[in-house]
Amino acid sequence: MLSSQANSSRKMKVKPGNIDVHPTEKAIVVHYEVEASILGEKGAAVHEERKECQKIIRLKSLNASTDVSSLARKVVEECKLIHPSKLAEVEHLLFYLQNRKKPSTEKEEKKLLKPRELTPFEGMELDEEANINKIDEYVELLYENIPEKIRGSTLILHLARNPDNLEELLQNGRKSASQELLKTKYIFLMCLFCSFSQFHSLITHYKIGALSMNIIEHELKRYDLWQDELEKKNPDNLTLRKDHEKAYKKYQSLLVKQEQLLRVSLYLLLNLAEDTRTELKMRNKNIVHLLVKTLDRDNEELLVLVVSFLKKLSIFLENKNDMAEMDTVEKLARLIPCEHEDLMNVTLRLLLNLSFDTGLRCKMVQVGLLPKLTALLGSEGYKQIVMCILYHISIDDRSKAMFAYTDCIPQLMKMLFEHGEERIDSELISFCINLAANKRNAHIICEGNGLKMLMKRALKFKDPLLMKMIRNISQHDGPLKQLFLDYVGDLAAQIGPEEDEEFVIECLGTLANLTIADLDWELLLREYNLVPYLKDHLKPASAEDDLILEVVIMIGTVSMDDSCAVMLAKSGIIPALIDLLNAQQEDDEFVCQIVYVFYQMVFHQATRDVIIKDTQAPAYLIDLMHDKNTEIRKVCDNTLDIIAEYDEEWGRKIQSEKFRWHNSQWLEMVESRQMDEGEPYLYGDDPEGLEQADLFYSTDGMPPEGGLSPDPYSQTSILHTYFYPLTLVSSPVLCSNGRPATAYGFRPDEHFYHGVST
Repeated sequence: MLSSQANSSRKMKVKPGNIDVHPTEKAIVVHYEVEASILGEKGAAVHEERKECQKIIRLKSLNASTDVSSLARKVVEECKLIHPSKLAEVEHLLFYLQNRKKPSTEKEEKKLLKPRELTPFEGMELDEEANINKIDEYVELLYENIPEKIRGSTLILHLARNPDNLEELLQNGRKSASQELLKTKYIFLMCLFCSFSQFHSLITHYKIGALSMNIIEHELKRYDLWQDELEKKNPDNLTLRKDHEKAYKKYQSLLVKQEQLLRVSLYLLLNLAEDTRTELKMRNKNIVHLLVKTLDRDNEELLVLVVSFLKKLSIFLENKNDMAEMDTVEKLARLIPCEHEDLMNVTLRLLLNLSFDTGLRCKMVQVGLLPKLTALLGSEGYKQIVMCILYHISIDDRSKAMFAYTDCIPQLMKMLFEHGEERIDSELISFCINLAANKRNAHIICEGNGLKMLMKRALKFKDPLLMKMIRNISQHDGPLKQLFLDYVGDLAAQIGPEEDEEFVIECLGTLANLTIADLDWELLLREYNLVPYLKDHLKPASAEDDLILEVVIMIGTVSMDDSCAVMLAKSGIIPALIDLLNAQQEDDEFVCQIVYVFYQMVFHQATRDVIIKDTQAPAYLIDLMHDKNTEIRKVCDNTLDIIAEYDEEWGRKIQSEKFRWHNSQWLEMVESRQMDEGEPYLYGDDPEGLEQADLFYSTDGMPPEGGLSPDPYSQTSILHTYFYPLTLVSSPVLCSNGRPATAYGFRPDEHFYHGVST
């Protein structure tokens, strides 16, 4: 009969053995063997242990009148260790016990006076005699393989059966080697128990986990002391060289034993950490500090366990922060690359968990992990996880530029073109999209026929993500934009209602980025009949907001051309833009881009007259002049300045509004005092009570000495109250890069902090 119990981390087998009668009691002894195995991640046995056991079945009711056959059947039914086929053997043993004579009283008394002997079991037989003088050799056997461990423990057991040897064994037990043995064997025994979750509560109750942590902390302190002792014995000194060699050999021997103890202790804690409450207790006892400190070791099996433990802990924010403080990334960097496959794999997975933190991503770049990770892109076993780590690093703008100094981009381009007909992996294309946002990377991507190959594949498969990568390339000024002149017709041909909306969005965005003087926009609009499409998609709810926004941005780009602006004005796009502005007035990006279209159109005489005379666009711009969004205020001010320069009536309205806004606090104060009937003469008999100089504040917002009371300045929510100069800006200032920031650089929820310019 063979029974087994197994799960993902352990396996236990029970093998029944012989059945004997008890030498003194009315009982039978069932011998059996227990084989416990600890399984690794791939299911292979990491460690195996066999133990001979016995079960005593006492038969108190057995007497001369007992029905032996019935009793034998009952014993076989209730004891699972006895196979039904051994019923006849059990019956024979019971018959022997029933007829066995009791020992005499004299012999029994003598037996009680002797030391209690251990019941012999299989495996105690020796072909040599145990010698107390060889106790150190027997202890060393316990650090060897299973057969040597069994032999060593059996020899020590035989010595312990002699009372005269107990004192010597006790003295030997005080030596450090035996202490290490005791701790290692004890913790390993607990490891076998904690492999089964049903024993966790019992192990926790007796604080075995806390004891293991104390052992680990103590051993790490001992390790530091050993290091200090070695450093004191300088090998360069001839007189100390022999001492150093001797100490180093001793250190190596101690290190092997210590790392075995650390390994079983950490394995115990890792199993107990299945319960998050227990894991929290470990965290409070600084388990992360102990684990990170152990990363300095060279034992690969120990490192696999340590890194696996850190990976498990890293999913919680507090543990991740502890790792950041402990310079974990620097210690992990030395493990990449390594020949141990399991260690390499678990280290990369820990780095992936840590790469979700911005600071740790920057640290990975600083410690030189970028070229190491890039070199692993060619390995099939690690490519996927390395790609994810590099993708996270590429999120940060500062880190993007560092990829240009590695061979990462050529490898990625090769992967892109090797996909053939199939869809590009999301991790790969997302990584490429991020890298293309950097100008230097974009130049490397376009080297040779890079852009041509990308355009060919994107247009063939209508891949919106690949087109997004191309769109990122098109946003960079300089020679890169000129490369797109050969493809404007192909891009314009994709803009139509029959195409996939996501793909059209990216094509529109790419065209909108092409602010090139040599590009004939009027010819492009006429040849591909784009004006009706643009106008139709300005209607609110006519399409997804992303598509409508790209249409607005596209109109802003083509409006730079005078003939295009006239064509758009005649088509009725300006009223459509105002209707869209009303519908999307809560969306800052829509408002900003629509105002930018007006800004471009007021440069041209034909469209400027339409905007000023035939629409209420200037009134909307005045309302938006004090918007909380800085980008919107900037574009509005520039647009209104141009309108005021060309139209006197609107110029007075704009001037009045700016005056009212910048002096609103003073106007409210004057109005409130005039309404106060209790003070008919506000300034008494002194006509010069409020001097002219008090009204005009300096540009830093502070009144001159002897001026107005500082009370109004306590209201920090009100802007600095100075009179706006009564002159208009004759030459408008363009926004950076010629247009307001788009979704790739501007976010409506971003906080803006601005000082007062002097």
